[in-house]
Amino acid sequence: MFDVIRIPAFKDNYIWLLRKGAAAAVVDPGDAQPVLEVLEREHLSLTAILVTHHHADHQGGVSRLLAHYRAEVFGPAVESITGRTTPVRGGDTVRIPFCDIEFQVLDVPGHTLGHVAYYGAGCLFCGDTLFGAGCGRLFEGTAAQMADSLARLAALPEQTAVYCAHEYTQANLRFALAVEPGNRCLRSRAEAVSLARDEGLPTIPSTIALEKASNPFLRCGEPEVVASARRRVPEAKDAVAVFAALRAWKDGF
Repeated sequence: MFDVIRIPAFKDNYIWLLRKGAAAAVVDPGDAQPVLEVLEREHLSLTAILVTHHHADHQGGVSRLLAHYRAEVFGPAVESITGRTTPVRGGDTVRIPFCDIEFQVLDVPGHTLGHVAYYGAGCLFCGDTLFGAGCGRLFEGTAAQMADSLARLAALPEQTAVYCAHEYTQANLRFALAVEPGNRCLRSRAEAVSLARDEGLPTIPSTIALEKASNPFLRCGEPEVVASARRRVPEAKDAVAVFAALRAWKDGF
């Protein structure tokens, strides 16, 4: 196994550093400086960089990190990724040098067309596809693509730890409660998250089980969720249409 270190960046980003012995890898380093500080403080050598998609707040620090370390850079094959040495696609296996860490690559388009996630050792690094109680905006993909991507992630083992790239949970829960106010698990989660944020604590990682129980975007077949979506879009007749209605609602929430 490996340790996962949370590195806050920008306003609400999380960069994830994976440590095993003296070797390390990072996921979505939008900013190099906080990563370099952790590597120096912990006396770690960076051997790999994993990028989920091309947005700057997920890969903006790659060039500077490569100026300090000879790291292998994994990133989606169909997107422009700075310094990428190993293009990856769904179904590929990523083996991180010197760390003895292995991940399965999952195609999860929607937020961007080439977005990937990395799953292994009970951990999911999903970038901006699945958030705590939410999902990413559809900047490039379609509602059908994102719904399919989320279904793929929801099919992972329920104990899987979900490491997304932003601290959005509290805001997402406010929307989720508007969609499904009768969900007891959701109300309980909102209370716990409110207490955590009041104390300055993170809400990530979550788990697949928790997301399936309280994330409206994974619950598009639940009667209360469907009813809420149809009040806004009466013609939302199937799960993808319900998802699309929820996503459009959340965009303006």
